[in-house]
Amino acid sequence: MIISQTPLRMSFVGGGSDLPSFYRQFGGAVLSTAIDKYVYVSVNRKFDGGIRLAYSKTEEVACLDEIEHELVRATFDMLGVRGGVEITTTADIPSRGTGLGSSSTFTVGLLNAMSAYLGRHASAGDLGERSCEVEIERCGQPIGKQDQYAAAFGGFNLIEFRQDDSVNVTPVIMPRDVQQLLEDRIIVFYTGITRSASAILEGQSAESATNVDKQAALRRMVELAYIMRDELGRGHIDAFGEILHENWALKKTLAAGISNSAIDGWYDRARGAGAIGGKLLGAGQGGFMMFYAPKERHEDIAQALELRQVRFGFERLGSRILFYNPR
Repeated sequence: MIISQTPLRMSFVGGGSDLPSFYRQFGGAVLSTAIDKYVYVSVNRKFDGGIRLAYSKTEEVACLDEIEHELVRATFDMLGVRGGVEITTTADIPSRGTGLGSSSTFTVGLLNAMSAYLGRHASAGDLGERSCEVEIERCGQPIGKQDQYAAAFGGFNLIEFRQDDSVNVTPVIMPRDVQQLLEDRIIVFYTGITRSASAILEGQSAESATNVDKQAALRRMVELAYIMRDELGRGHIDAFGEILHENWALKKTLAAGISNSAIDGWYDRARGAGAIGGKLLGAGQGGFMMFYAPKERHEDIAQALELRQVRFGFERLGSRILFYNPR
């Protein structure tokens, strides 16, 4: 039995610059943090040589080609696993369409657990790179690279996407009291709306490849990632909210459907109740909304929105093996 624990993430600025259609031309950068909500993947040997999967549904199949879950099928194929294994996955919060990077978190956790099951060590860099291979190259998903590296490395990082497809993960250095104050001032709400990010990201990717206005917006969002890193390093914490606000205004211009009247209404009410800035987490249309506001304004914001508040903390560790018994 092997069990992996892999954190979900909150992305603050630069989202969309991790799409290949953009970063291969201009380079990209995202500032994000792992959070203390997790996806757990357990792996156990199956005595009859078949494959059993338990996630939102249960699959019991005789061979690799019969697996419906494309991420599991692609991961097994990449690692050379043909059968004799049972996989169970659980998550602390809804696992799809919430804007917290859950699909990539699952893929990283599965790769980590299966590597341990096969007696192989996987570094954070290996997990980030190979999970991108599974999702983007093998499964053809129109997504970027930020979620995989955020889940693999953990921590509060600037993640840079180079034109040569390499990725650089650098911790954001800030005074300890600034990081604690930042964590205390972030407030997050669940909209109750889940959605698939694929259609939004596919449209955004096409636009960012050729549309000069979209490219200009993304290039400014990349600049904001570096500005936010520098402001936090100087202890200028309120700049965080102001940068969030500018980034959200830019993000809404990248593709149709990122926001809607309900989301805009919640955002405006939160700002009216004292939020300095905020954003919808993930590609758009639903999931979680996060805001930066003085602690004393959190209750007013919660009353103005009437949405379910969810408390998140920062997580410094990335994907890890919680339990390892290979026999």
